[in-house]
Amino acid sequence: MSVLWAAGRSMTPAEVQAELVPAPAYNTVQTILIRLVDKNVVRRSRAGRAHSYEPVRSEADAAAAKLHATLDGVGDRQLTLQRFAESLDDAEAQVLRRLLADLEREGR
Repeated sequence: MSVLWAAGRSMTPAEVQAELVPAPAYNTVQTILIRLVDKNVVRRSRAGRAHSYEPVRSEADAAAAKLHATLDGVGDRQLTLQRFAESLDDAEAQVLRRLLADLEREGR
């Protein structure tokens, strides 16, 4: 996924393979991409005689969904959020404060 996100465009299996070090077998890359299509994480389209693949969600959207799923799976959401907030450095905490203030101003 990191290769597709970094590219910012759809890629063929050969292009993905070329970005990976060490490069796995072409068939391995193709199999993984097909599985990601089956999980609705990646979409596939025709690119000549081959297929190209691109993420369905941005990296930030995927990470936010993981964070939300984590919160859904814990018993004490408030404590989990508290521990997360405590782990932020000053710059990250400032960004989060600003984002929350922006959301509040928007009425969310």
